[in-house]
Parts: sequence; structure tokens; C-alpha cells
Amino acid sequence: MKHSTILVFILILLSGCQSSPNTNQSVTAGKLSPPPHLYSPAIIQVFGARTKGAKQALAIHTWISTKRANAKEYTSYEIIGWRLRRGPTALVVRQGNPDRDWWGSQPQLLLDKRGEQVEELINKIEQAVADYPYKTEYHAWPGPNSNTFTAFIARAVPELKLDLPSTAIGKDYRDVADVVGMSPSGQGVQFSLWGLLGVTAGIQEGLELNILGLNFELDVFDLALELPGVGRLGFSETDEQEVIAENQRLLDEEKAIANKNKKSEEPIATPPDD
Repeated sequence: MKHSTILVFILILLSGCQSSPNTNQSVTAGKLSPPPHLYSPAIIQVFGARTKGAKQALAIHTWISTKRANAKEYTSYEIIGWRLRRGPTALVVRQGNPDRDWWGSQPQLLLDKRGEQVEELINKIEQAVADYPYKTEYHAWPGPNSNTFTAFIARAVPELKLDLPSTAIGKDYRDVADVVGMSPSGQGVQFSLWGLLGVTAGIQEGLELNILGLNFELDVFDLALELPGVGRLGFSETDEQEVIAENQRLLDEEKAIANKNKKSEEPIATPPDD
């Protein structure tokens, strides 16, 4: 009850700082992941989208998607709290479209990892998913929640170098027996009391202060600032528009080939006899 009261106060305090995330938001759902039948190499992507209800003023929901080389579909991993009402675990593993909207909120691409080492990283991700210790627990604030899960995977696979945004509330949740350790990116150090109070310093995160689950970050390496509810202001390592353009190019090429084949199959009209 105490945690809920504090969270409501924070939401009221900061709700005016964040306009509705669905307002004037460009459509990214279905555009961020290359179609598996057109892109054969392995790929890892991490997504985030504004949560629903009052929490959307401050927080995003995150999930991880992978595709092995020559696989016909993506596999996505996420924690969904309400699943505990129906079964013993909040962990959801699904196949299919990875870049879906989340209750109407458009996905944001937080990480796009490609290259020769990706297959091995997928192995590590699958092991980390199996090792996640909070499958049967869920607390929207301060955690463990969906962002705690994504941060756990990132720590277990530091090669991802994943820098979760300040809006990923719950990413800093740590058990009282583990208050000091690697930062979520696996590239720094962190002190955190249940995700309520802490400090993080790392190559990916820069310098980050956590107060009641709200994150203030100065990324000195990328010249960016992150604020509660607002998220990242400044340079982003992942160029969404470039990824979208490349995926559209693949689709356009497929369409052009299909049209060419269709024309080649059309019978050649013969002139009428005189």
C-alpha cells in the first residue's frame, strides 16, 4: 500500500511533463524488423513501448526478440504481469511479429544487433531467460517487472551493450542481497536498493542517479540527457529511420521481382488475322 501511494503521487507530479505518447506518434509497428523470408542472417532486437493507463506518462514496457540464421520467424521474450492471474509464470515466449504495438503504443527500437557473433549471443540470451529468478513475481514499481527482466538479460549478455532508457522503470531493481554489481548494460557498475535509490556509472549509461525509481542520466560519451518520463534527449545509437528504410527496400525489391515474374508469365498477345 505504501509503495502504491508513493507511485500515485509521482504519476500525478510528473504527468504534466509528458504528453500522451500516442499523440502525433509515427507508426513503427511492423516496420522495425526485417521480414525473415527476406533477411536470412541472425539478428537480435530490443524494443520498448509506452505502457497503458496512468503509467504511460512515465514508463515503457520492454521485450527482446531474436532470429537465428535462416529461421522462418522471430522469437520474443517478455514479462507480462497479468499472466500470473492465469498461470504460474509471467514469462511469455512467443513466435511471430516482434515489432508489434503494445496496447496501441508504437514500439521503439532500443537495440539492433547483427553480425557473425549473434548466433552465440542468442544462445546466451536463451540461457539467461531460463535463469531469470523472478518468473513468478511481478510488481509494476519498483520491480521486478518487464524492464527488470530485460536488464537481467542485458547483464548476462554484456556483449549486447544495451543501454535501457530512463523510462524503463524497474531496470535498476536489485535484491537486497545484491545491491552492488554490474549495470544493466554490463559495461559499468551500479549500487541500487530495490531500484528505489541508487547510482550507476558506465560506458553506455554515463552517470545515472535513481531516486524512487526515477532516473536522471547524463551520457557524457554520446552527449545525451535522459529525464524521467521524457526519456532520451540527444544522440541515439540506434537509427530507427535507417532501419525502417532498409526494411522497406527489401519489401520493394520483393515486389519488383514479383511484378517482373508476373509480366514474364503473361501470354504474348498475337495480332488478329486479316
